[in-house]
Amino acid sequence: MTAQDFKPASEEHLAEVVAFAVAAQQPLELIGRGSKRGFGRATQAAGQLDLSGFSGISMYEPDELVMTAGPATPLAEIEAALAAENQELAFEPPHMGHMQANAVTDGSIGGVFACNLAGPRRFKAGSARDHLLGFRGVSGRGEVFKSGGRVVKNVTGYDLCKLMCGSFGTLAALTEVTFKVLPRAEKIWTVLAFGLTAGEAVQAMAAAAGSPHDVTGLCHLPEAVAARSSVDFVSGAAASVTAFRVEGPAPSVVHRAAALQATLGTAPGIEVLHSHRSVTFWREVRDVAPLLDSEGTFGNPLWRLSVTPTRGGQTMHDILEQVSGRGMLDWAGGQIWLGLDAGAEDGGVAPIRAVMDGGHATLIRGAADLRARVPVFQPQSAPLAALTQRIKDGFDPKGILNPGRMVEGV
Repeated sequence: MTAQDFKPASEEHLAEVVAFAVAAQQPLELIGRGSKRGFGRATQAAGQLDLSGFSGISMYEPDELVMTAGPATPLAEIEAALAAENQELAFEPPHMGHMQANAVTDGSIGGVFACNLAGPRRFKAGSARDHLLGFRGVSGRGEVFKSGGRVVKNVTGYDLCKLMCGSFGTLAALTEVTFKVLPRAEKIWTVLAFGLTAGEAVQAMAAAAGSPHDVTGLCHLPEAVAARSSVDFVSGAAASVTAFRVEGPAPSVVHRAAALQATLGTAPGIEVLHSHRSVTFWREVRDVAPLLDSEGTFGNPLWRLSVTPTRGGQTMHDILEQVSGRGMLDWAGGQIWLGLDAGAEDGGVAPIRAVMDGGHATLIRGAADLRARVPVFQPQSAPLAALTQRIKDGFDPKGILNPGRMVEGV
């Protein structure tokens, strides 16, 4: 049978399409806006399930800090609606289309939750899964189901919201997501320390994270990476840059920034980015812009590593001693971004996996043949892999939805 493409316009139609695909044994690749098709393994499906019909904000109650939208709603549309009410997505999800050099740079809100994305505020505000309140969708059995609601409350049973986040569309095709939003900070300042080594930066970030100054962003850019920033104070530093973000009411931000400056008084140089430059800088960190070239693309392997924060600097150093490239630290050192050069054998997977020591390494971007050849996600232990398979069998026993997106054959 020739593979077919589908674009359902309603939840009922979507259920019929999936039921037909199950009966015809035709696997389907789920697509919202297509900005993340290069993230993860290539889906082992000839047919496409276009979910772009499930778009638009259906409910937004600023006073209740809650919004409901179709999964294909552009992230930029969500952010614009929130900005009009001086609110935001506190976990500041990255716009991954920029990393992928996609024609579609603006992803969807459904993709944010499906991939469980989060930006620099992750260590403070949590990830996408911590903000999803409820959803509706169609399982790989062709059954409509829902979970959660519009408020945060104690519930019994399975928390399917947490399960859907990070499933990359392998368990269900979402038709609606409901999530919490938060007020935007009145003032955003960033204290910059210049010239710290990665090891010194990790120590300084750890001290700031444990301080009473309520920092909401902690990152470190080596000199070569900082030079690529569009923020003049950063690119013109001619040194490494370690950044400490403080947000909130104006008097509090001024006081906390001064306290951080006093704490960092022994650093080679100190500067403060005020609101506009500060917002621009953290947007760059969110989208890993300093690791991309001047055209906004970076065709070589791009890795994201999650490690113990205190090991971030040493881990980055150990990898870049073995393979050519550049890197930066986020989440107080707990997240490492690596942009490797083209000559890295198998995208640098061997030296990266060798030093992880219990962490996780994910290939965010790579050529299709590389993503088919190496594990894109951190390999699972046998018990965890068996559990993953049982969950997949429960939601999608015939392997209809995004087969092979995360693990070959699953």
